[in-house]
Amino acid sequence: MDRIAIIGCGGSGKTVLARSLADRLGLSVTNLDALYYDDAWNALPQDKFAALQHELVATERWLVEGNYASTLPIRVARADTVIFLDLPAWTCLWGIARRRWHYRGGQHTDGVYDRITWSFVKYILGYRRTMRPRVNNLLAEHGQHVRYLQFTSRRRANQFLHQLDTTAQAGP
Repeated sequence: MDRIAIIGCGGSGKTVLARSLADRLGLSVTNLDALYYDDAWNALPQDKFAALQHELVATERWLVEGNYASTLPIRVARADTVIFLDLPAWTCLWGIARRRWHYRGGQHTDGVYDRITWSFVKYILGYRRTMRPRVNNLLAEHGQHVRYLQFTSRRRANQFLHQLDTTAQAGP
């Protein structure tokens, strides 16, 4: 795994998984929210956001976490692994509540701005119904070459990390 895209609903644990995986594989993490928004939560123009991702995925090794279905084909085209955190809405809502409690809102050290709005909550509640089919279609169209991992629980994602640790300890 040298080029990894982690996707999933807000609050699904993309950032936590990305950090853990990056530590194990010696990769740096790019958070798409930090790339897309400035300090005042202003969005980049779509063409600049896409151009930054093209530059990023042209490198030999990377780990990018975030959704942005409009630019997902850019990441998937170069990825060797896609991890989809397909968790239930209540789990994601709990995730954003825990994030809010931990960071107390505002800007995180990794550049992500902790912003919870009613539209964000509605997005989470409807993610599996509206966004999951779109993501699955994009993956089917652009990701036939990737190792695809879909986790429907935090437990399963943690088991995957544990399995990586076990494999690494066992050696070649």
